[in-house]
Amino acid sequence: MTKGNAFVIGATGQIGRAAVRALAEDGWDVTAASRGGGRDGTWPRDVRSVALDRDDDAALAAALGAGCDVVVDMVAMEERHAAQLTGVADRIGSAVVISSGAVYEDAKGRGFDTQAEPDGFPRYPVPIHETQPVVAPGDATYGTRKVAIEQRLLAAADRLPTTVLRAGAVHGPYCRTPREIHFVKRVLDGRPVRVLAHGGRSQFHPVHVSNVGELIRLAAARPGARVLNAGDPDVPTVAEISTAIDAVMGVRRELVLVDGPPPVGTVGETPWTGNGHPVVYDMSAAERELGYRAVTGYAESLPATVEWLAEVLRRQDWREAFPKLSQRYAPDGDGPFDYAQEDAWLAGR
Repeated sequence: MTKGNAFVIGATGQIGRAAVRALAEDGWDVTAASRGGGRDGTWPRDVRSVALDRDDDAALAAALGAGCDVVVDMVAMEERHAAQLTGVADRIGSAVVISSGAVYEDAKGRGFDTQAEPDGFPRYPVPIHETQPVVAPGDATYGTRKVAIEQRLLAAADRLPTTVLRAGAVHGPYCRTPREIHFVKRVLDGRPVRVLAHGGRSQFHPVHVSNVGELIRLAAARPGARVLNAGDPDVPTVAEISTAIDAVMGVRRELVLVDGPPPVGTVGETPWTGNGHPVVYDMSAAERELGYRAVTGYAESLPATVEWLAEVLRRQDWREAFPKLSQRYAPDGDGPFDYAQEDAWLAGR
């Protein structure tokens, strides 16, 4: 006897793969929808895969057919995607939608996407509760679009109870913008040091895809209108992440810690750095409301991530393998892998 019908949008993405697997193993009858209609080799055989362009309203409505007990949406990126779901609310029992910690703003109204000089990075309380103010909804940035999605869905909670999951720094295999590349590529390139700004103390709360999958599994079984943070049980510093990745790859490199911001260019900057102020999410609401217990921790999950990423980098140039990441961090030049700049600073320090 199944728990019900689950329809997963964005099923072959990084989080989608884990979500489909978690739901199927928990007894749900799962339909995995993606643009290409593909499958993941770890899914149970009875998972159905369908091709779907989620921007096509009619195609989504047709794919849902008579309806389902829960829709899980990995790729709601604009308010109109929330409108799509509310438009077919009469055929959906409940929803689980992935949002982001990028929605939060600090006491000065600064968010991840609204940085301005000087020192424009947000300074959040530690930890960040779901009651923390969010940026204004709109089309301007990733964070403002996610807020617009959240508000549209929560306003329709009487017709479509939705669990919104505000994910931290997602990690694990199949990521399109893997932060771990910063250190994995340095190992493969034989770099002898790791230069870290802000004393290597920066924290940006990670969440492994299997932990997001667990939150989705729990929320699907307990429908409700709620907003929850999604994070790992531990929040390592960037220095701890660097050391852990080196250990997985069997090397030991010198840490050069800079007391302050990057001294020049991108030297000492990492995808976890920000302005050195910690970004840590409170997970007590998920524990209380869903009974959430993480299925893995950062260091525990790292070997599989590193193995996948190293294999990709051995086959392809990093810009070709991760074009979205390249555009973000290195639209011109080598960006975070400008070793000449790093060597010049090291020689003159």
